[in-house]
Amino acid sequence: MSSYNPAAKKESILDLKMFLGKEICVKFTGGREVQGILKGYDQLVNITLDQTQEFIRDPQDPLTVTDEKRFLGLVVCRGSSVMMVCPTEGCMSIPNPYEE
Repeated sequence: MSSYNPAAKKESILDLKMFLGKEICVKFTGGREVQGILKGYDQLVNITLDQTQEFIRDPQDPLTVTDEKRFLGLVVCRGSSVMMVCPTEGCMSIPNPYEE
């Protein structure tokens, strides 16, 4: 069992280095979805995206995403509202960070 060390360097639970400069999709609490090029991130999963587009949801059915998009440009996504981050091209399995 690992012990807590306050002097240890804090690391992000997500290793997004391999996606820097690549397009990713981010889903937020509340249902919003954006897609853009990952420019940076920190250990709190605050994410900076460039050339960002937001997918507009259907006003009649908020769970349905329409084909309509809105261009946002350069944005900073607050980590506390990020629910999911995924690459737009392909996927891969990663080790479980909680497994001992």
